[in-house]
Amino acid sequence: MNWFSNIWKHPRTTATGVLIGVTTVAGVLSQQGVSLGHVGNGNVVTLASALAAALLGLVARDPGGNNADGPGDEAVGQKKSSGAQSTSGAILKSLMLVALLLQLSLTQGCTAKNVAQEIVNWTPAMQSAVATVNATATVLDPADVAIFAAATTGFDAASNLLDAQARAYLANPNAGTLAQLQTQVVAFQQQVNAALLSAARIVNPQGQQRALVAIQAVATAVIAILALVQSISSKEAVASMAAQSTVKLAMVEPLIDSGAAARMVAAHYSETQSAATVQVRSARAALMQAGF
Repeated sequence: MNWFSNIWKHPRTTATGVLIGVTTVAGVLSQQGVSLGHVGNGNVVTLASALAAALLGLVARDPGGNNADGPGDEAVGQKKSSGAQSTSGAILKSLMLVALLLQLSLTQGCTAKNVAQEIVNWTPAMQSAVATVNATATVLDPADVAIFAAATTGFDAASNLLDAQARAYLANPNAGTLAQLQTQVVAFQQQVNAALLSAARIVNPQGQQRALVAIQAVATAVIAILALVQSISSKEAVASMAAQSTVKLAMVEPLIDSGAAARMVAAHYSETQSAATVQVRSARAALMQAGF
C-alpha cells in the first residue's frame, strides 16, 4: 500500500508512467518465475480489479490532464484545448490499461506451467524419501516393523501416482489434470500424516525416532508439492481439498523436525538454510490457514 501511497503524492506522476512501470515490473517478475497473474489463492481478476481501481483514479487526477493545477493556464481557450488533449490522453491510457490487464491474464498460463515443473522437480526427492522409508523397515525391531509397515504401506504406489499426475499436468495444464493432481496430493498427504501419528506409537525410542525421521522426509516433499498445487488452485478448489484433509497439519506438527525439513528444502533449491526455514514456515502457515 505504501507503493500506491507514494504514487498518489508524487506531483509529476502520470497514469501512463504507472502503467509502463507496472508492465515493466510484471515482465521482470515473470522472468524470475513469479507471475502477477496468480497470487496465493486469488486470481488475475482480483489483482486486475485492484490495479484498475488505482490506475483509473490516477487517470482522474493525472497532472497531465483536466485536473492539473490551473495557474499555468492563461486563457479559457487554452483550457478547452487542454481538455480536448486530456480526453484523448485518457482514451490512450484506458487502452493501455486494457493491454496491461490482458498481459496479466496471459501470465497465468505461464505460472501454471512453471509451478507444474516445480512439482515434477520435487517428485525425485519424494520418491527417494519413500525408498528410505522402505529401507528403514529393515533396521527396526520386529515389534516396531509391524506398526511401521502398516503405517507406510502404499507409499510406493501413492508416490508413483502423484509423480505421474504431476507430469500429466505439466504436459497438459488444464482443469481436468489439475483436479486429478489436487485429489492425489491431498490423499498422499493424508496418508503421510496418518503414518506420522502411527509411528509416534512405537514404544522403542530409537525405533520411533528412525521411523519419524524417515516418514517426515516424505512429508516435507509432499507438503512442498501440496503448497505448489494450492498456489495454482482456486479458492473453491482449495476449500474442497482442505475439507478432504481430516488429519490436520497441526496434529502432526510436533512430530516434524523443522530443521531437517529446512535442510531438505535448502538442498533442493540450493539456498541457505535460513531462507529455507522461512519458506518452510510460510508454506505450513499458509496451508494451515487454508484448513489443511
